Order: sequence, then structure tokens, then C-alpha cells
Amino acid sequence: MAAAIASSLIRRRRQARESGSREVGGNKRRASVAKESRCVCERRFASLFSKFSFCNRRKQPARREPESQLKGIVTRLFSEQSFFLQMNPDGSIGGTKDENSDNTLFNLIPVGLRVVAIQGVKAGLYMAMNAEGFLYTSDVFTSECKFRESVFENYYVIYSSTLYRQHESGRAWFLGLNKEGVVMKGNRVKKTKPCAHFVPRPIEVCMYKEPSLHELEEKLLKSSRSPTLNSGERERSRNAARAEPHEDCT
Repeated sequence: MAAAIASSLIRRRRQARESGSREVGGNKRRASVAKESRCVCERRFASLFSKFSFCNRRKQPARREPESQLKGIVTRLFSEQSFFLQMNPDGSIGGTKDENSDNTLFNLIPVGLRVVAIQGVKAGLYMAMNAEGFLYTSDVFTSECKFRESVFENYYVIYSSTLYRQHESGRAWFLGLNKEGVVMKGNRVKKTKPCAHFVPRPIEVCMYKEPSLHELEEKLLKSSRSPTLNSGERERSRNAARAEPHEDCT
């Protein structure tokens, strides 16, 4: 009797353990199925999101860095010699009495503290001074295109080369027109004489792209040549210098 009761209890406990283990196994299988389905959904969502992001990136235009802008002026430069400085389309520089000529319009672009680049509006060339003191024009911006702008004591404006000056005295080389309206060599122009004095007559204020010396490298690589002097203007300047061998400025 007692043995039968004990065996019955053991059988019931075994059945209870087996049924519990089956329930746990079923729960685990259901949990793993749910986890797998959730992972599949997450992977599909991530794939769709990455495709959407790629399409958006491909449609958006590339952002360009804003170019630096400088505030300058369009002006005419009137000399105390009663000439307007002009730059002809061929690059020659001189003086003219015609105030309304488009060749007398210049862009004065600040490129440093009291330093400007002088560019002809019509010709699109930069004014420059070389190591011999001759003025020439260049289609690219170089260090020889920089002029120091100063106000003289009589309120005229004078422009001097930032690179070149007299070796012994240290006197600056200036932009100047003689009494015939011919451009003079920079080393023959004195700042105290009328030939060096100019009065800017502003037309309008404009915003300019900052001239860069990197443009020189790019253009030289494309054209495989160096900026050259305007030969006609150089010859005229030499003739004027020979005509006034002992006279610095008038």
C-alpha cells in the first residue's frame, strides 16, 4: 500500500517536471522567433534608411566656400598735370584730357593696409611696376601690382611701388605723369612734385573678389608663359626718360 502511494507521488512529480520543461521550451522557442522577426524588421528599416540617405546626399549640390569679397571703388585718377590717367585696350598707359573716356575708369581694390591694386575697367589688366621703374600692364595679379596709397600734405594722393625703391636713399618709386601726359619711370618721380599727385574721382563702390597670387600659378600652367611688359609703352617711357636725363619731375 505504502509502496503504491510512493510510486504514484513520484509519477506525478515526474509528469509535473516534464510538463514544466515543455512549457519553458515552448516559451523559449516563441521568444527566439519573436527576436528573429524583430531583427529582420530592424535590418530592413536600416537598409531603407541608408538608401534614402544616399539618395538625399546625391541630390544635394556640393557646398562651395564663399569667396572673400573686398570693398573697392571705381574711380578716375586726375593728375595735377591736368591729365586723366588712362589704360588703353592694348595695355598702354598714359594721360588724356578726355574725362568721359571709358579707358580712364579704374578699379581700386584694397589688397592690404593702405595697399591697392589698380585695374583698368575696360582693359581688365593690372597696373604694375618692374625693377627698372617702368610701368607695365599684366593680365595676372603679381606682387609688382601692389601700390601703396598715401595722402600727401596738400591732400593729393600718391601711389608708390611696395617692392622697389632707391637702394642708397631708400626713396620710394612713384606713379607719375609728366607735363605731356606721358608715364614716367618710377625712380624719376618725386612725391613733392605735381607729376606724382593724383585726385581720385570716385564713381561707385563695388565688391571685388580678392586678387590672389595663386591665379598667377594657374594661368602660367595653362598658358606656359610669363606676364610681359607692354613693349610700346616701355619704349615710350624710355624715350621720355632720355628726353629728360637731368630732370626728375615737373
